[in-house]
Amino acid sequence: MQEQTGGLVRPDVSVSDAIAIARDLWGIVVTASELGSNQDRNFLLTEQDGSRSVLRIDNPAFPDSARDAQHAALDAYRAAGVPVPAALPGGDGALTQRWRGFAVRRSAFAEGEAMVDAGYFAPVVLREFGSLAAASVNALAGLAHPGLDRPQMWDMRVAADEARNLLPSIADPALRDRVSPVIAEAEELLRSVAAELPVQPIHGDLTDDNVMGVRGADSRLRPRTVLDLGDLALGWRVAELAVCASSMLHHEPERPLRVLETIAAFHAEAPLSEAEARAIWPLIALRAALLVASGWRQLEIDGDNAYARERIAGEQAIFDAATAVPLGEAVEQVLAALGFPAAIAQPPMVPGAAPLASLLPELAGEVVVLDPGTESEGLASGAWLAPDAEDVLIRGALAQGAAAAVMPYGVYRLTRTTLDTTDAAATWPVGTAIHLPAGPRLALAAPVSGSLIASVDGIAHIVTTNGWRCEIRGAAASEDGAEVAQGERIGWVPEAAGPRTLVVTVIAPGAETLAGADDDAPLVEPDRVPAWRRLSADPAGILGLPARSQSDDAADELARRTRIFASAQERYYERPPQIERGWRHHLVDTTGRAYVDMVNNVTGLGHGHPGVADAVNRQIRILNTNSRFLYRELAEYSERLLALLPTRPVDASGDRLDTVLLVNSGSEAVDLALRLAQAATGRRTVVSLREAYHGWTMASDAVTTSAYDNPDALATRPDWVHVADVPNRFRGTYRGEGTGALYAADLGTDLDRLAAEGRPVAGFICESVLGNAGGVMLPEGYLAEAYARVRAAGGLCIADEVQVGFGRMGSSFWGFEQSGVLPDIITIAKPMGNGYPIGGVITSKRVADALAAQGQFFSSAGGNPLSCRVGLAVLDAMAEEGLQENARVVGARLAEGFRALAERHPLIGPVHGEGLYLGVELVRDRQTMEPAAAEAAAICERLRELGVIVQTTSERSNVLKIKPPLCLTAQSADLVVAAVDRVLAAGW
Repeated sequence: MQEQTGGLVRPDVSVSDAIAIARDLWGIVVTASELGSNQDRNFLLTEQDGSRSVLRIDNPAFPDSARDAQHAALDAYRAAGVPVPAALPGGDGALTQRWRGFAVRRSAFAEGEAMVDAGYFAPVVLREFGSLAAASVNALAGLAHPGLDRPQMWDMRVAADEARNLLPSIADPALRDRVSPVIAEAEELLRSVAAELPVQPIHGDLTDDNVMGVRGADSRLRPRTVLDLGDLALGWRVAELAVCASSMLHHEPERPLRVLETIAAFHAEAPLSEAEARAIWPLIALRAALLVASGWRQLEIDGDNAYARERIAGEQAIFDAATAVPLGEAVEQVLAALGFPAAIAQPPMVPGAAPLASLLPELAGEVVVLDPGTESEGLASGAWLAPDAEDVLIRGALAQGAAAAVMPYGVYRLTRTTLDTTDAAATWPVGTAIHLPAGPRLALAAPVSGSLIASVDGIAHIVTTNGWRCEIRGAAASEDGAEVAQGERIGWVPEAAGPRTLVVTVIAPGAETLAGADDDAPLVEPDRVPAWRRLSADPAGILGLPARSQSDDAADELARRTRIFASAQERYYERPPQIERGWRHHLVDTTGRAYVDMVNNVTGLGHGHPGVADAVNRQIRILNTNSRFLYRELAEYSERLLALLPTRPVDASGDRLDTVLLVNSGSEAVDLALRLAQAATGRRTVVSLREAYHGWTMASDAVTTSAYDNPDALATRPDWVHVADVPNRFRGTYRGEGTGALYAADLGTDLDRLAAEGRPVAGFICESVLGNAGGVMLPEGYLAEAYARVRAAGGLCIADEVQVGFGRMGSSFWGFEQSGVLPDIITIAKPMGNGYPIGGVITSKRVADALAAQGQFFSSAGGNPLSCRVGLAVLDAMAEEGLQENARVVGARLAEGFRALAERHPLIGPVHGEGLYLGVELVRDRQTMEPAAAEAAAICERLRELGVIVQTTSERSNVLKIKPPLCLTAQSADLVVAAVDRVLAAGW
């Protein structure tokens, strides 16, 4: 048998040979094309009727016993329900045939697509690979065959030796110098658990290259059929997982910890022991090192192997990702994800008698623990974005006489949050920073007992009895090598004319020291926190400080909400981040991760607007009552709203819009508008458009016809609602340009029929732009003619501006201005209070006074002093900050960007809307307009990972709704377009 170490040269078999083999041994006439392989020869055979199969010529290094074991494994897989291609016997009935001394086999072709080059893998796909690896070990666990016990280079039990032997083949010295220590470190970690790792039959190469995928409803490629059992043998059970997981890394190499999804899914179906859990990442790193070294060796001995050459870059990406996180840290990540205890017990924490007394016994005065976190009141109004935000907090505390200002361990720092980036910033401090004012020398005491090691770089180390290191940066230690007790003097903080800083960290044995600034604790990204919570300890316990350490509790908060929510109550995302702060057009979660908010049209000014906050704070301290009392804010706000309306021409029909009725929400505003129309006309029938959304009250829901919100909407409308055709020129009855008159004529026919039936129209309600459809603009001329027909029939025209009004169109303040009309009744709400609940109706006095016939109108909170003051603040800010113009300019930039993407990505269909109410419609076919709803939902999930909050809308839920705060910047808009481009190019 040829020695496997050092790689194998593939059998010298050509395409014409493959055709002859198929004819002679299987009796079929085929065409053949070569498939890639490192050590064998594989060919795709296609018969005249189009049926396909795969021909494999095995490397002579492998014995018949190995092939027989593989056939037995196929049976075991099928018995367990794991999809595998069938082995096809030759003309003599044998599965293994002979040709010129080579062992030859043929198998059924596995339908699907190769996954190795599929780009990004979503969390669900990563989990499915983990489940498939678990199914593999479960299926093979009971398999016994002599052909399984064979030496081979891919057996992870000998991988360190194999990789080390191949190191000379790596021609790049820098790469070779990187690979060598990884082999040694992984080998050392495995040595401590190797004896506890179960051995069983495993596939040995269950990777993205050996699994065929099928497309799901969301067009994601999902793993299905297991291929190529060439590496089947006895091996560590956990190696099946490690090999599979390592192949996931190159699908997004800059985020290697995403592979924890694969590991957790395996553990759920094939529970791992603690020893196996500790072995996973060393095996991943070792597998990556072996891939790199063997790839170079394969090219050395088989330079014409195009398959091996193509795989070099991917193998390098796997290695880079596997080693991007220090190995010890990665082990702790796995243990934390699977719920195993920390590798090393935390050091004993003996509380100090008073704040910092255990470290600075001569310190006198108040010790202030600062709050740089995501919910800090001291960082309001965007103060956290200032480059010196932390210094401002520190200086403020010291200026007020504090003896020390402490930046605590483990508090996600809002001050380190970065905006407009696809990656999370390092926000979690692995230590406590103590800031002292200028002053004389201060005595330094040991906060823990242990061995003192002084260094010349201003760091004192105290190693505790269980190996933990307490590091004190910024002080001088007086003695080296001494055993010190807690409280014992060990040095001093030097005298200084300016502020001084001590940084205290407590680090586990063997953990790498993190790099950080001299005057601050090192920080890590949120996804690294689970490991560093185990590899470090909060110094608060030994410093006499309150513990403030935080964790990402989004999953717990989601479970809490699920317990108390009804199933009908919606939420965004499969795994939603916990959002506790917003500023302008960004949202920030509890880990300090910032997102561009593309859906919050309620906060038109942007989140956390100081003008609105000040208005609330001032008015709530003075007066808040109901509108039956006399106060100036109600009239002042109403007059400001009326002043924003376009002037009705003198010769135009209809009354002057001069009356405002204020309520709490858009649903209430629509409800009131319907009542007004019925009261003013003495009629009941209201005409609404198909696919519309208008609210959740009984009346507003009655005119809501969206099947997305209510699948039975059209069949369950009350008798006073008539549903007219929606004038959607992309999906409606009439499509394309010049359809406005056709839709309006159909509406006229409906009105005539209603009148003939004794159901004359009271009102016609329509969004001025089809917001629920994703910002679809009404066909030219439609609304003007529709209004004319409704008025001619004696009805009133209601414009629902709740979503599309208030400057969002950019080129106009109101949506109805896009159509050159003026309605009889206008409903408004969402942006009026920038998140504060305000709704309203604007109409004529004649229409409003008709309500008196039904009794008095009153809303407990509608139009109260607080809501009016907030409304005024919103109008002031819109004018002062030029937000309508910003909507026009940035909206045009966004629309242009999306339309440019449509030229490269066929999934993008029409781009709807105007200003900052846009809709990017996703379709599977631009001709048939088949909606890509599942893809749209998946794309939203992926965009969230990249820092963009966007959701779907429309009857078919296939439109990305773009309705951000009106303060959206060009920089953020460009990030959103780039993120969508990345997702559509690399996958979702």
